[in-house]
Amino acid sequence: MPRKKLPIGIQTFAKIREDNYYYVDKTAFALRMIEEGTAYFLSRPRRFGKSLFLDTLAELFAGNEPLFRGLHCHDKWDWNIKYPVIRISFAEGVMESRAGLDARIGNILAENERRLGVPKGDDGIPDRFIRLIQQAEAQYVQRVAILVDEYDKPILDNLTTPELAREMRDGLRNLYSVIKGQDAHIKFAMLTGVSKFSKVNIFSALNNLWDITLYADYSNICGYTDADVDMVFAPELEGLDRDAIRHWYNGYNWRGEAVYNPFDLLLLFQKREFRSFWFETGTPTFLVDMLTERQVYLPTFLRMESRWKALLI
Repeated sequence: MPRKKLPIGIQTFAKIREDNYYYVDKTAFALRMIEEGTAYFLSRPRRFGKSLFLDTLAELFAGNEPLFRGLHCHDKWDWNIKYPVIRISFAEGVMESRAGLDARIGNILAENERRLGVPKGDDGIPDRFIRLIQQAEAQYVQRVAILVDEYDKPILDNLTTPELAREMRDGLRNLYSVIKGQDAHIKFAMLTGVSKFSKVNIFSALNNLWDITLYADYSNICGYTDADVDMVFAPELEGLDRDAIRHWYNGYNWRGEAVYNPFDLLLLFQKREFRSFWFETGTPTFLVDMLTERQVYLPTFLRMESRWKALLI
């Protein structure tokens, strides 16, 4: 099997498929989700493949058939139907005020209006979002797909300033509440993030979401399984101790099949040395700040984490 490029930090499905990068096929999960439900929530750590999965869904709903040749879904999807896709992401930058958040949301809606050919609106955020959904459906004669990446980042970026975090929460709720209200016009919706703020009113407005974070059948929707490593990345294994790879990186489990962190594994294949690559760069800043502020005694914290991990596994 010839070696391919390592998709380190690449979250664009088309680039991976067109430029000869390794790709672990997750399209079976996409089909199952579309068949089983309408609205989903998934929490996973950063750099675990959430953005790539959302981008894969976007290309699937857009009907970009050439990108999926040879993948699980190719002969199981009707490529004649093209759905309007509304994409929302808060991954870039840091918002430091409610006005900044509202401006970002306005820019996101404007970009979707432009891409979908919907006239630009100048009304308030909820009404503008509603109009975007309904006009996109009318134009495509298909219900819309809504994909939200890093739904929680504006809150996480401001957790150490509670009042501002609450303002961000209210601004996001102003946007997300539309998704439930427009259910009749939505084919599929998915929100992803690194946390679930179940007690801050965002999810009270989204109680139609199916939270698959700890659902065993979706435990390996992100990350690489042992089989993925042996089959997809076989050309990269030469010269590396397979048991050591498993010991270092196969430690993540969401009540189902254990998975490897993609960032760790790809950097191992690139650098050919064992290191905690993800921990060095992907540890959530808000978590470190909270532990420092509350003066958490780390040995006690680690013992608590170990018991929780044992429960999940």
